[in-house]
Amino acid sequence: MKNAEFDHSGGLRMPRSRGAVNGLLLVVLGAWGALIPFVGPHFDFAYTPDQVWTWTSARGWLEVLPGATTVVGGLLVAFSGNRLSAMLGGWLAVLAGAWFIIGEEVAPILRIGSAGDPVAATDRKRAVLEISYFSGLGALIVFLGAVVLALTTVRPARDVPPVAAPAPQPVPEVSPGATTNARPEGDRKRARGWRRRRAGAA
Repeated sequence: MKNAEFDHSGGLRMPRSRGAVNGLLLVVLGAWGALIPFVGPHFDFAYTPDQVWTWTSARGWLEVLPGATTVVGGLLVAFSGNRLSAMLGGWLAVLAGAWFIIGEEVAPILRIGSAGDPVAATDRKRAVLEISYFSGLGALIVFLGAVVLALTTVRPARDVPPVAAPAPQPVPEVSPGATTNARPEGDRKRARGWRRRRAGAA
């Protein structure tokens, strides 16, 4: 009964170390996605408007929002000892990563503005900017979020508390002076008569 109660109350628990690495990676990627549009112009690595710390509504919707959501999800994963909160962090990361990937495409439909154009003189740099700011970043976040969900959905055997073996039943002890009851004389005579009749019939 104690084991059943422990399993019922501890079934949602998990070691904090299980999501630590993935959670911290999500925090780093989320911070990159949210801050790179504001500090990228320092390194000539930006979308228009290529000015430091310039706020636009499109940057807020397409970069800051998913980046901040990824950071929150990563913190939940990294410091949670509960499967439900870790799963919530994983789902937040997956949704935020998906938004990084498709946000630019649906922005005109939602009328939230444009992320701008990559400041690049070559196609190679344009591709690097697109991968670093949106599609590649989002794909990596989705992957890590999916890993977190896989780790928290399936409960490893080492997390299942062992079931105690049933206690052995005590064997009754026979005292050295104990005696067995003698077989009654009548029973012995009947047994001998039955054997004689059987022998005569043969």
